[in-house]
Amino acid sequence: MTTNTPETAAPAQDTPDTGRDAHPVRFWAVPHLSGLDFDPFLAERLREDPVSRVQLPHGEGFAWLITRYEDVKLVTNDARFSRQALVGRAVTRMTPHFIPLDAAVGFADPPDHTRLRRSVAKAFTPRAVAGVEERARRIMDDLIDGMLRAGAPADLMARIHGPFPLAVISEIMGVPEHDRPLMRKWTESLLTAAHSRAHSERAKAEIGAYFTDFIGRRRTNGGDDLAAVLAEAVETDELSLEEAVAIAVLIQISGAHAVTNNSANMLYALLTHPDHMARLRAEPELLPAAVEELLRFIPHRNGVGIARIATEDVTVRGVRIRAGEAVYASYLTANRDSDVFADPGRLDFDRGPTPHLAFGHGPHYCVGPMLARLESRIMIASLLERLPRLRLAVPRDEVRWRREALIRGPEALPVLW
Repeated sequence: MTTNTPETAAPAQDTPDTGRDAHPVRFWAVPHLSGLDFDPFLAERLREDPVSRVQLPHGEGFAWLITRYEDVKLVTNDARFSRQALVGRAVTRMTPHFIPLDAAVGFADPPDHTRLRRSVAKAFTPRAVAGVEERARRIMDDLIDGMLRAGAPADLMARIHGPFPLAVISEIMGVPEHDRPLMRKWTESLLTAAHSRAHSERAKAEIGAYFTDFIGRRRTNGGDDLAAVLAEAVETDELSLEEAVAIAVLIQISGAHAVTNNSANMLYALLTHPDHMARLRAEPELLPAAVEELLRFIPHRNGVGIARIATEDVTVRGVRIRAGEAVYASYLTANRDSDVFADPGRLDFDRGPTPHLAFGHGPHYCVGPMLARLESRIMIASLLERLPRLRLAVPRDEVRWRREALIRGPEALPVLW
């Protein structure tokens, strides 16, 4: 489907511009995809129109879609493209609602973004992540023990990929075990396009109220978890309470949900690439490089994330993007750019250094990539070591995938061993 949006001003003659007529607005329905299939719309834009205009299912108007690796790096690291300017704008988007709270670090620009991020960074330093590793390994061992006791077949989503990341990020945040089902419910309500705006906004308000109370209590009883760190930042006026709550919500839901699905996608990739799985069993020292290649190869989300707004006219690949226009940068297509990655559609553990953008780029680079990598390595290594005959319990085309989810992943991953 193609629609045309009327234009009001011709581009200035002193800046290269391929012309708006060369970039009609294309409606992008964002299809439901199974397995690790790459979105054909994204593949076409990468190949034929790397700076294009799209309309998504919700919001208003059009947005520019940037797909090439170097262009994605430019847009995500250039101060002329603002996240803060997005607040209050009904830009075209994937969902009927914005996922983060308005005060979240995801909507901030430097220097505010730098200030907000500084309060969280100490929870994700190499030393802090190393301190989590032993506890994370015990959690994983306990989960596998429980799965073995229950017997085969088992659903890895229910037994491993769901509970493990939720337990790890909840330990870091300080969320008690009895409240973790609430976290799961709110996360599932927020990170999908399937619910109404009212439903999603209610979930956002409920989890916000939870962390407002939770951080408030940490201001009086302290602790060494991330909630206590945020409470101390509020106490010293480094953060407002609203900002601290927005950070806590973003880290809690993304830290559990993204790793749940990404790690499940990794296992599915290995289960459906038996030669790669066999090689990891034979060469466990290859695991860190394998995780990096899996992060590059797997299309870990549906559609695109949060837009940016151009604050002045900017030319990208000869195309004039005007001040006030929304821009999406696709990390998925950047990771499939053949100018950077030879034969990008092939899973290749011998690729060498893999400068993928799975964790983003620029000021909004993910705050916890070391933790996500650690969790993925622990899950893969533990499952391959303890379940030497691990395999799918159903044909690969019978694995069910989440519908209308923002982060892609299987509904269930049934296995035998």
